[in-house]
Amino acid sequence: MSALLIAEHNNKEVRPFTLNAITAASQIDQDLHVLLIGSKADEVAKTLANVPNVKKVIHVDNEIYENYLAENFTPVIVKHAENYSHIICSANTFGKNLMPRVAALLNTSQVSDIIKVISPDTYLRPIYAGNAFATVKSTDQKKCITIRPTSFDPAATSGGSAEIVKGEAAEAFQQIKFIKREEVKSDRPELGTARVVISGGRGMQNSDNFKLITAIADKLNAAVGASRAAVDAGYITNDHQVGQTGKVVVPDLYIAVGISGAIQHLAGMKESKIIVAINKDGEAPIFSVADYGLEADLFEALPQFLEELNKLNTIQK
Repeated sequence: MSALLIAEHNNKEVRPFTLNAITAASQIDQDLHVLLIGSKADEVAKTLANVPNVKKVIHVDNEIYENYLAENFTPVIVKHAENYSHIICSANTFGKNLMPRVAALLNTSQVSDIIKVISPDTYLRPIYAGNAFATVKSTDQKKCITIRPTSFDPAATSGGSAEIVKGEAAEAFQQIKFIKREEVKSDRPELGTARVVISGGRGMQNSDNFKLITAIADKLNAAVGASRAAVDAGYITNDHQVGQTGKVVVPDLYIAVGISGAIQHLAGMKESKIIVAINKDGEAPIFSVADYGLEADLFEALPQFLEELNKLNTIQK
């Protein structure tokens, strides 16, 4: 049997984590089909068809899917799941909302947040906030799996020639409706895919002080992150939260400012290639995972850091 991957998109373009999930899914089964549920998403279908690892794109096109609602997407997935041994999705907000519903209706146990494919039925996944790893083997005939996208490279979007076929819609769920969408617009890179991330914690003390973080982020073309403590204190919105209950990031450079390093935060960033920590507490746990640590008052260190970046930009010009 084949594997079916659920595509995340906005009807105009594929979301980046779908390409990471395609890489993982193709390691589970070479006969990979992608289910695209949307409205007037022909360009998205063409993009997916050009991905080398994709063998077929099933395009379900209906105006009721213009806006994503898990309650509407779930019956479509279940309807198309009969001929597939694996149903796969990214382990992000999209997948975490959608896949448990699918698994429940298919009466199967979900395997969540896998970071490595050992065989078609055996996977590696983090447990205990990333402090240990479990090898999980699923004996279910039909498997529902979510992929930690940052653990896999994104698939290429050229060189493929998958066929695009029309899929069947399902009846809309009548007890819920889409009202409106509120999105944060930013010129900075998306947090989950950025090459550089600078995050602030409780040590920032208030929301105004986050301007120090954003000023440096602008110079480094970095995404802005935060610890849960900073989010809970209202210093910054929760879409910036990095950690076990936030977003998992694996940038080339992660700068942690005023973050103590609770295990829940480390679970979301400790796989970063280079970690820099700035904290006045030399005993803070963040230093145990940092490649470079600076024991200093962030309100002195950040302005100096910004000044050096300004000098560097002047020299480059």
